[in-house]
Order: sequence, then structure tokens, then C-alpha cells
Amino acid sequence: MNVSRPDPRTSLNAARRERELAALPEEVVDVLVVGLGATGAGAALDAASRGLSVAAIDAHDLAFGTSRWSSKLIHGGLRYLAQGQLDVAHESAVERGTLMRRTAPHLVRALPFVLPLTPLVSRSQALLAGGGMRAGDLLRLAARTPRSVLPGPRRLSAVETLRLAPALRPHGLRGGLLSWDGQLADDARLVTAIARTAAGHGARVLTRCRAVELTGDGALVRDEATGREFTVRARSVVNAAGVWAGGLVDGVRLRPSRGTHLVLRAETLRGLTAGMHVPIPGAGSRFMLVMPQGDGRVYVGLTDEPMDGPVPDVPVPSEGEIGFLLDVLGSAVDVPVRHDDVIGAFAGLRPLLDAGHGGDTADLSRRHAVLTSPDGVVTIVGGKLTTYRRMAEDAVDAVVRARGLPAGPSWTARLPLVGAAPRARLDALDAPTRLVQRYGVEAPLLAALGERDTALLEPVVPGLPVTGAELAWAVLHEGAMDAGDLLDRRTRIGLVAADREAALPAAEALLATPPGFAAIR
Repeated sequence: MNVSRPDPRTSLNAARRERELAALPEEVVDVLVVGLGATGAGAALDAASRGLSVAAIDAHDLAFGTSRWSSKLIHGGLRYLAQGQLDVAHESAVERGTLMRRTAPHLVRALPFVLPLTPLVSRSQALLAGGGMRAGDLLRLAARTPRSVLPGPRRLSAVETLRLAPALRPHGLRGGLLSWDGQLADDARLVTAIARTAAGHGARVLTRCRAVELTGDGALVRDEATGREFTVRARSVVNAAGVWAGGLVDGVRLRPSRGTHLVLRAETLRGLTAGMHVPIPGAGSRFMLVMPQGDGRVYVGLTDEPMDGPVPDVPVPSEGEIGFLLDVLGSAVDVPVRHDDVIGAFAGLRPLLDAGHGGDTADLSRRHAVLTSPDGVVTIVGGKLTTYRRMAEDAVDAVVRARGLPAGPSWTARLPLVGAAPRARLDALDAPTRLVQRYGVEAPLLAALGERDTALLEPVVPGLPVTGAELAWAVLHEGAMDAGDLLDRRTRIGLVAADREAALPAAEALLATPPGFAAIR
């Protein structure tokens, strides 16, 4: 293998986009997928891996919408178990095990969580939470995920709890409850890996292509880069546009909810090495999550607020949500975290199906739904990031049945994504751990870029681990076309406005092909 390049079939770049876009109006594809978040990219992969011809388009970029605004967790379904949604809980646990063991072990790893038993947590609440964690462990067992992948829960002493979370208030701390879940290195990187794997199976993955009109046999599409409009003809259509799905197909009623996270510097929480479940006062079994990211940042979230009015391209957290999260965090830590400590905040919109019952969006089911319009467009809505693969499978099953497409059953539960490999091979790679957790077996290839241009090995911003090689790789092989793609999705520098501003010159210089970059392009 050429050490400076991955499998060319999986590479996405501007040149490939131009070629495939030029040929698309002359063809009739088996499946047109609209939307390139996790579910849309997953549908493209599912269909292409069954041997169907696929075009997948998005008005913006890979992971532009909800898929990049998650908590970066692959949940085992404990919350849904508490709500009595046993099928959703089991499905989540199964899909978590699939990602951690087979399809993306490089991107998803076990993360310990501590529920601190502060004076605000009654003994009856602690008993209930402990029982829930044991039930969650039974879900792990039912999903056939071994303890070597996800250890079991246990009680912690106060000393053990403070060792994992030194920022907690020690006064009155009775100990903690330890549990485990799956943590994504980066949700947008998961989408990129899915999309590249789909491309490796022949799917045309085309960003900046907006579906202007959608019917059961294709779409009027506008190339947002040039303004040119053309028709894509298809034997079937999957609408995976998330919170925007209702704007493409009549009769799809969504009730989006906004989930907000804060971004803190790791030093603000003094050496946090585990996630935390912080009980929300007066909210029963609801918890706030505190999640160290391994890159000097910590995420704190999340809220569940109804989103009224037009759906924005990029949702904005409200001051009320930021204050709420700080207040809940302050109920557990020794030194208050102030507004000035918040270095960033982001919000995502959940595409929840409106059941017409009213009530809080937090109470709406996270089940996904496959809806078919009178003219045959299949829309997939609801669900969550963890179950993207199953959602994609169900959507493709629906179009295969409805249109009689020549395809067998899905096999994506056994199909490794780009970069995936067994844990032993990943651990043996000669590359920095951080790169392995984001690029898997391709991590050494990024280091090889520096052999041509040593400047690419330097951090893009002092104090952050992202290097120029990662930006170069994103342009060469991951379909990045502008600075927003590089800073906001292929890397997550843009989650902190000051870091984004500092990195922007480097991103723009790289896109302009500086000396040394042309040689590896």
C-alpha cells in the first residue's frame, strides 16, 4: 500500500465531486438519499453495500445538522428503559455493541461515569439509580456485549469518587455510583467514516447539492457551489433530512427539541477523568452529563427545550439554557463554574415525531419512524445517533420492498467502517493515540503526510492537538471544501470561537494550496 494514501475508492474530494456531479443527470439511480447526517449517510451505505446504485446529497456538508451537535455518546438505552420503552432500550444496547465491537471500535470506547451521592441525592434516589444501572448492565448482557468491552457498575467510596472527579464538593459526599457507556471520539467523524465507506461501495456522496423539489422518482437539485439546477432520476427516494424533512414532504409532522451543551476547559473541573451524571434537582430520574473529551475540553449538557418557529441552519443556545446548566453543575462542584468559564456552547435539534399529544418534548418517544408519502418518498425521522444504522436499514428495507429493487438483506451490522480494525490491531499501530481514536488504521497515513511537508505536523493552534496534516487529509480524502468544513466538522476547533478565529488563517492558507501541499495532492 502507498503509505500516503488510503483506498482511493473511499476518498472524497473536490475532483471526485465534480466528476460524479457531471455524470449524475445522465443516469437513473436505484436510490436517491437526501441528507448526509448519520442516518442519511447510513442509508447510502446500506443501499450501496447491497449492490444498489446510490446518490446521496446534502444542501451543506457531511454532518452539518443534528449529527454534529450530540453529546458524543453511544448510549446503551438506560433512559429509555426507565421510561418503559424496552424495545428502544434493547435496540440501543445492541447498536452500541455493534459499534464498539465491529463497525467502529476506533471511534467508540468505554467511558466511566460517576453519579456522585451528594446531600441532594436521597438514599431512595440512590437505590433507584443503582437499580437502574444494574438493569442497564442486563441490557448489555442481552445485547451480548462482553464486560471486556463495557465493565459492570459498582458502588464507589467517597475517596474513589473524588479521585475520578476532584472538582466535586467533598462535604456530605457519601460516595458514588460507577457505570459505563460508549463515548464517541467525535460524532462528525463518525458521519465522515460512514460516508466514505458508502463511497467505497460505489455511492455518489455529493455535498452542497440542495433538493429543491422531491418526488417519489427523483428530485430537482441545485448545486449550491454554482447555482446550476438539474434533475436527478431515481427508482426510489429516501428523505433523511432530519429536522428539515417536513419541508421536503407534505404530511411529515415534527416537533423539534433543542439540546444545548456548554464547552469548558478541562482545568476548570480540575482533573476530571470520568464522566459525571449530575442529578437535576426536582426532575426525578433526569441527569445532566459532564463529559471529558481528551482534547483539553469538557462538555456539559444537555437541555430539552421545544423549538418553535422556522428551523435554523445552525441553532443557537439560549442564555436561559446556559444558566440552567451552570446552576445544575454548581449543585455538585466545590468551586462554582461561572459564565466567564464557558468557552463555547452548542445546540442541536432532535427530529422528534409529533404524536399530537402535547406535553414536554423530553417525554416524546425516541423511537424512529419510517413514513411513506402518497407518491412513494420514504422519510425516516425520530431516533437518535446510537441507532443510526438500524434506522438506515429500516429505510432501505422500505424502498426495496415498495419498489421491488434487486437487493438482499442488510449486512451493515458486520461491515467495518473506514479506519476500523480489531482492538488489538488498533492498539499496536505506530501512531499517536489521539489520531488512532479518530482515524483508526489510517492514523499512520496522516503522519506520512509530514514526511513531504514537516509544517503539516505542527498544531494548527497552539495548545490544541489538531495538526495541519489533519486539515490536509480532510481536503484530500474527506470531502472538505472550505474552512467551515475543516474547522467545524472534520475537526471540532470551531466549537470555541476564539480557537476558530486563531485557526482560520491556517485553514485558508491550506485551502489555497501552499508550498508542499501540491506535491501530495
